[in-house]
Amino acid sequence: MTTDEDPLGNGEQPPPGQGVYGIGVAADLIGTGIQNLRAYERAGLVSPDRTAGGNRLYSPDDIVRIRRVQALLAEGLNLAGIAQVLELQDDNQRLRHQMSDDARPPDRSLSDVDRPSSGSE
Repeated sequence: MTTDEDPLGNGEQPPPGQGVYGIGVAADLIGTGIQNLRAYERAGLVSPDRTAGGNRLYSPDDIVRIRRVQALLAEGLNLAGIAQVLELQDDNQRLRHQMSDDARPPDRSLSDVDRPSSGSE
């Protein structure tokens, strides 16, 4: 079993946003160098968690984001352009989530609007 399959070593997966991979493991998972991960952080493309001692811990979400960075680099974008693309994608995802929340019908049990009157009015 690889670290990617069971990073916690207990048969469970961490929450997607929880940092569990050290920088060396993250670099191996992604197939890049440690210096590239540090450069992506300096450019604001990823923000790994930190231990009390200051070591970086990358989450599964960070790994996915860095793979997206690599794909955009392969398409010819520079780090500044990638930062703009990722910001727009994040905004788009946030708005889509907000729209799906707004499209849900209200909780009818909390609404007094459609309750029948008791006839005592």
